[in-house]
Amino acid sequence: MTVSSIMIKNVPKNDRPRERMLEYGADHLSNQELLAILLGTGTKAESVMALSNRVLMHFEGLKLLHDATIEELTAIKGIGSAKGVQLLSAIELGKRMNQYKPDVRYVIRSPEDGANYVMEEMRSLRQEHFVVLFLDEESSHS
Repeated sequence: MTVSSIMIKNVPKNDRPRERMLEYGADHLSNQELLAILLGTGTKAESVMALSNRVLMHFEGLKLLHDATIEELTAIKGIGSAKGVQLLSAIELGKRMNQYKPDVRYVIRSPEDGANYVMEEMRSLRQEHFVVLFLDEESSHS
């Protein structure tokens, strides 16, 4: 029996991803362990850790997973529409959290400031977009 075929129920509790997250925090888990928590279960023939490893290998780690489609995810054996939707939801939440800007007024004083303002939102776009920023001049006088 290989390590990848050991089912989670046979792994000592202290070594399971959920328990490790509770004890040490999310920042101490590998991408494979975080993905395993999201997937929840593997298949009859494969542990959730092995399945999460195959997903990461398929997408070259997190590099291509960022832009995965439901079709690409469900093409992987062991990932049905429910698990695919869970993963896409987590990816989208991550994108939105990364793009979140507090309600602080952003001041644009140069073309570079304008570019920085739209850069995070546009960084993951797959095709060219034309963006226009309408700026007004705010007086510094009271």
